[in-house]
This record gives sequence, C-alpha cells and structure tokens, in this order.
Amino acid sequence: MKKFFDLLKIEFKRIFSNSVLCAIFFGAPMLYGVLFGYVYQQAKVVNLPIVIVDQDNSPLSTSIIDAFEDNEALLVKDRRYTPGDILEEMPVEQYAAVVTLPSGFEGDILQKRYPEIRVDLNMANILNANIASKNIQQVLMTLNAGIEIESLQKQGASPDQARASYESFKVNFNKLYNSTGNYLSFMLPGLLGAIMQQVIFLAMALVFSRDFEDGYFKSLVQKNKPSWYLIVLKATPFLLFLPVMWFVVSRLFIFFNVEAAIFNIPMLILIILLSLASMGIGMLFSVIIPNQLKATELLMVISTPAFILSGFTWPSLAIPEFINGISQSIPVTHFLAAFRKVAYYGGDISDIFPEIKMLLIIIIISFVAMLLLLQLKINKNKKQISE
Repeated sequence: MKKFFDLLKIEFKRIFSNSVLCAIFFGAPMLYGVLFGYVYQQAKVVNLPIVIVDQDNSPLSTSIIDAFEDNEALLVKDRRYTPGDILEEMPVEQYAAVVTLPSGFEGDILQKRYPEIRVDLNMANILNANIASKNIQQVLMTLNAGIEIESLQKQGASPDQARASYESFKVNFNKLYNSTGNYLSFMLPGLLGAIMQQVIFLAMALVFSRDFEDGYFKSLVQKNKPSWYLIVLKATPFLLFLPVMWFVVSRLFIFFNVEAAIFNIPMLILIILLSLASMGIGMLFSVIIPNQLKATELLMVISTPAFILSGFTWPSLAIPEFINGISQSIPVTHFLAAFRKVAYYGGDISDIFPEIKMLLIIIIISFVAMLLLLQLKINKNKKQISE
C-alpha cells in the first residue's frame, strides 16, 4: 500500500506539472460555464430589430405600428414610407423582418377587399426569424380579430355576439416543464454536460500517452504491477478531483437560477456513470495512441459534435439512423437524455434505466479493452527491458 501512495504522489506531481492539463481540467468547466451562463442569462430573445414600410400612412397603420412597439420581442428600428434599398440594408443592419403595409390599406379594410400585409423574414438566423415570425403573427392576428369584432359591432351585433361570431372556438395553451420558455434553463445544462465530458476526455487522454512519450511508463513497468493496478493508480487523482469539479458546476445552476432538479440520487448516479464512461474512453485512447497531441486531437474529433448528435437540441428522430448509431457510443448522449427525465420530468431511477444500462456498457467495454491493451504493452516493455 505504501508503494501505491508513493506512486500516487508522483502522479499528483506529474498532473500539476502539466499546465495545459490543469488549465483544461480545472479552468474550462468554470470558464465555459460562466461564459455560457451569461450568454443565455437574458433567458429569451427580445428587441429583434424590424422595419415597417408604411405605404398607407393612415390612422390604422399607425395603430398597427404602435402594437408592434408594445411587443417586447420586437423593436421597430425604422418606419419609412417607401422600401428604399431594404434588401441591401438587411444584412448590414441585421433586421429580423420587414413588414410592408400596402397603400390604401385602411380603405381596403373598410371596403372588405382583404388587403395583404407582406412580411419579409431574414432567414439567415433561423432562431431569430422564428421568434420574429411568431410575434409578428401574434400582433397581426390580435389586430385582425379586433378589426373583425369592431366591424360586426358596427353592424348591430353586441360585443359578446361579435366575439362569438369571430371565435368559433378557443385555444388554451398550457406550458409544462420550463413554462416560461427560459432559454438558459434549456441550454445551460446540456452545454455543461458536454463540457464536462470533453474536459474529462482531454485530461484522461494524457495520462498514459505522456508516460509513453517521456519514458516514465518503463519505470512503472519495472514495478511489476498488472494493468489494473496502473489503471487504478492513474484514475485515483481524477476520481478525487471530479467530485470537486461537479460541485463547482452545480453551483453554476444556483448562481444563474436554473430551474432543474439536480440534487437527487438519480442525478448522482448519472454523474458518476458519465464520469466513469468518459474516463474509460479517454484512458483507452491514451493507451492506444502513445502521443499526447494525437490522442487529444482524436478525442476532440469525438467530443466536438457530441452535443449536437446527442439529440438534446435537435430531435434524434430527425437524425439519420447511422449517425444515431454513432451517437450511442458517446456517453453524453445517454447522460443528457436521462438528465432531462430527472431534472425536468421528475423521473426516478426506473425511468432512466435504459440510459444507465448504456452507460454501464460503455464503461465495461472501455475498461476491459484498456485492461487488455495495457497489459499487452506492459508485457512488450518487459520483454524489451529483459533483452
């Protein structure tokens, strides 16, 4: 046991002597967590710039513009009476939409000629375009209903009759699970999970590859220890560090007031399994590729698209089957699927059993493969030393 602790002291020294490793492992989760937290802190998109081309310049068109100005998601950046070079201005000014009220609009309304309002959306940013479209429709549909009801009242109908004639039925939307549509609560958990996986990948990619490069592995081989002993030795410092890092990540949820149930047993199990699965894959690459740069580069290739492939933001049903198959080998895919069930739906361990099973499979496969490959390298080095 004393030998193990002596070697463990050396491992700690080697970890802290690597400034890149320390910066990645200890700095990245906090830095990226705070950065992304502040990016999405506003929680929803507001003040999207739009332009109103008011070719009618009537009391009704003025009322429509006032209604747009009252909508918090939209900002009437400019009101003009002719389009001008609006298509050339849109990329420069980043207008989300251009609303054109045609000439004779109010007169056509009064004469029941059903004029058309044209809305040109800037689809370069789909998120902004969708939000702008939704809010523009909301404003115009509300005004349209008001005009129709007022017209019926002028024809002699009572207010109740006018509303009943215009609205054949009502629709009541009840928003569940993130009812406020808070974008921070939606994005930050997924990003933090992907960041932690990537940080663990990159840190573990260095544990054996560095030893192969600087010759320290040969001194370990001379201790006559089996592969499982070296794996435990290399993993122990990170098993001590990771609870601290996850604690720091959990504080970000509190700091940014993210509404998610993360302090419970199912979530603890998920965090442990994600950590072990990420460590297993990272260490496996470190054993297979005896070069620190190449090992980290290859793991970056895996971890960079992991968040997108996980199905957290883009539905997995819309992803081709063969790509979905690839994503199943990435731990964060299963972690985020289970995270949503626990944090937002209030699920328990039985609800996330499929994800737990997949994470366990990844852990077993990666550690068994690492155990065998590392033992082969140990045997090869012993043979070289004896010769």
